[in-house]
Amino acid sequence: MRVFVVGANGQTGRKLVTQLKARGDAPIAGLRPDEDGEDWEDQGIPVRRLDLLLKPEKIARALMDSDAIIFAAGSGGRTKDDMTLLIDLDGTVKTMQAAEIAGVSRFLMISMLFAEDRNRWADPLKPLYAAKFYADNWLVHQTTLDYTIVQPGALSFHPGTGKVKSDPLAVGSIPRADLAAFLVAALHAPQTIGKTIPLLQGDTPIATVLQRL
Repeated sequence: MRVFVVGANGQTGRKLVTQLKARGDAPIAGLRPDEDGEDWEDQGIPVRRLDLLLKPEKIARALMDSDAIIFAAGSGGRTKDDMTLLIDLDGTVKTMQAAEIAGVSRFLMISMLFAEDRNRWADPLKPLYAAKFYADNWLVHQTTLDYTIVQPGALSFHPGTGKVKSDPLAVGSIPRADLAAFLVAALHAPQTIGKTIPLLQGDTPIATVLQRL
């Protein structure tokens, strides 16, 4: 499967590209125009540039001939709220619109745990929660995409264990490696289409969690 990873140079995006390749998929590293993609090219992974500040029609050009999209991009912790609005909300929505233009129906999105519950939004991340809330809702209600929304807890740099849990009432964290592994597995699990999945570190193998959905 040709999988376009938006934000391939990010902390989770890099793990996604690596794990997709290891599984036998054909990842495409989606990078900002100013990012270095030489290391991906050295591994034989194609690099495509896309600017999330552009219009959907131009973003769609980079997505052509992909089978699926995993959206792992973000404005980053060093930017201000205006870029959270332009990248994490509008850039995400424009990528959904671009996917529809390009005819790519499978769309996996990294959201945030409790994004749908305003009572759980805490400073200083309220702007990011708001961006995820509206982007998630656009994906569900305003597109015809075969979506899967994964809502991880706090992301950690701990080694992955391959074990997770999906509990809408629980709180906690999850290693980035396990988030990436879950997304790669969910890509090939049709039962995840049309679902929003909370995700935390747990004691259950990823395959078993997917079987229970």
